[in-house]
Order: sequence, then C-alpha cells, then structure tokens
Amino acid sequence: MIERTVIVDAIDPQTFYGVNNSNINLIRNLFPKLRMAARGSVIKVIGEDSETAEFERKIKAIEAYASKYNKLTDEVIIDIIKGEPPKPVNSEGVIIFGQSGRPIAPRNANQARMVRSFEENDLTFALGPAGTGKTYIAIALAVAALKNRACKRIILSRPAVEAGEKLGFLPGDMKDKIDPYLRPLYDALEDMLPAVKLKEYMESDTIQIAPLAFMRGRTLNDAVIILDEAQNTTKHQMKMFLTRLGVNAKMIITGDATQIDLPRSTQSGLMQALRILRGVKGIGIIEYAKKDIVRHPLVQRIVDAYEAREEKVDREFEERLAADPSVPQHKNITES
Repeated sequence: MIERTVIVDAIDPQTFYGVNNSNINLIRNLFPKLRMAARGSVIKVIGEDSETAEFERKIKAIEAYASKYNKLTDEVIIDIIKGEPPKPVNSEGVIIFGQSGRPIAPRNANQARMVRSFEENDLTFALGPAGTGKTYIAIALAVAALKNRACKRIILSRPAVEAGEKLGFLPGDMKDKIDPYLRPLYDALEDMLPAVKLKEYMESDTIQIAPLAFMRGRTLNDAVIILDEAQNTTKHQMKMFLTRLGVNAKMIITGDATQIDLPRSTQSGLMQALRILRGVKGIGIIEYAKKDIVRHPLVQRIVDAYEAREEKVDREFEERLAADPSVPQHKNITES
C-alpha cells in the first residue's frame, strides 16, 4: 500500500468537487478499493501502486476536460473513469467555454475578423459603437491564450476619465481607485472564469490591473495586454502605451470614436494612432458598425436616434453659418 498525492490546480475546486462534493463522492464510489482524502487542490489516495497510478491518470483526464469546457457532469466522470471518450462537444468557432460551460464564440462577421486578426497580428485595434462586443471578445481571446499557455499573464488598462461627471476623491489603494473604471472588464472576466480561479489569478498577478498613468518604463513580455476605452487617451499616452509591447506579447486596443470624454481642445490619441498606423504590417484594424451591436435590440435604436440628432445639429449649424458667417465656430443648438 502506498500514498499518492494528486494536485488538481487547473480548475477551481468547486467545479471539480461539485455541489455538496457530489463529483468527488462519485469518484470515490468508482474507486472502491482506494481510500482518499481531498482538501483544496490536493487529493491524497492510499492503495496499491498500480491502482493509485490509474487513479492519478483518470483524475488528470477529468481535470483537463473540466478546464477546457468549464463544466463537469456525472456522465463525463463515469465515461473517463471507465476509459470511454465523453460525448463530443461542438467547439467549432468557440473561443472559450465560459461559466457553466457556455460557449463564447463570434456572433457576427466583424467579431470573427477580430479573432483572426488576434491570431495573425501582434496588435489589433477594435473600433465601434457601444454594444458590439469588442471588449468582451478581447477578454475572451486573452483568457483563452492564458488557459492555452500562449501567454503567462493578462494586463488590463483603461484611461481614468469620467464620462461627463466629476467623481472627486476615491478612497483606498491604487486598485480600489482604478477598479470602478475597469468594472466592464471584470464583468467579462467573471463570465469566463470561476470566482475562485479569478481571485487566484488576481492575487498572483497573473491578471494585472495596470493604470495607464503607471505604464511608463515597463516592458510587457509574455502577455496579452488590453487597453479599453482608448478613445480617451491623449496622443502622448497612446504612443507611450504602444511602445510597451514586449517579446511574445499581443495587444488589443478597443475604443469608440463617438464617446470621447476628453476636453474639446485635446486630440484623441486613438484617432491619431489609427491615421499613423493604418497599413503597418503586424497591425490589424477591425471597424464595427451599428449592425454589429449584439446587446439588447433597443441599444441599436438608441444609437440610431443619437446619430440622427447629431446629423440634425450639423445641418442646423451649417444653415446658420451660411445665413450669418459671424456665427461662433461651434455647435450651440438649443435642445428641442
């Protein structure tokens, strides 16, 4: 009789053990000759050498399945332990399997182009209106790269610019101050990673929060770096960020030219970068349109309504300017 220790660390214990330890209890029943104790990511098993070795092989196969599909069922456990292949899961076009095994895949042609651009280029720009899924797909690509060991870490950044509000002093340490601005990125991560695993990644800096203001001087190697809401970067911030790209690293920069919250006198670094870098080898640019919006159908109608209003303002301004050239050179149309 020997004692063998098996480490299960590719998936969070809650997913592996199941609700009320249902999965581990099923495994115990399928290995009646072995005595086992499980705590956290460690399973200790006592029995004959050949049986404990077989137990370790089966556990590792179960772990690999659960890590890939983010789901574990009784049928899968029984099939793997009996040496039968689990029922095939259709993974064609899937970037990653999210919480409860939900497949996350491109939902339109431009999202599919973004996936291809990430595979083919080290820098991808994704531009488009709210609700097109550009940030969500960026996070999915980063998490998939991390799980496939194509990178060692994910670095998330976003300009700390309020959307028309002055929030004032924010309490806490640096992470506490920047977290409100990165909430959309956290929401996507929570869709794709179990809470325990996400917390582990955050605590070990496998997933890092890197405020844009603190990026100067860093070289980011072996990473997927995401800059969200890049339309709110200045020219100097954008150049500084782009030059952080290191060895075996990929960048995804997302933004929406219609939601620039910078002062009127400040040019968007994203807009300048697109003009300068368009056509440069190794850089992909994906431009989403209103038809690509994948949120609630009402979002597209809201975007349409705002664009129609902007067009009306432009027409009224041009008419006033044509009638009276002394009109101030800015659009100050009374809302109606």
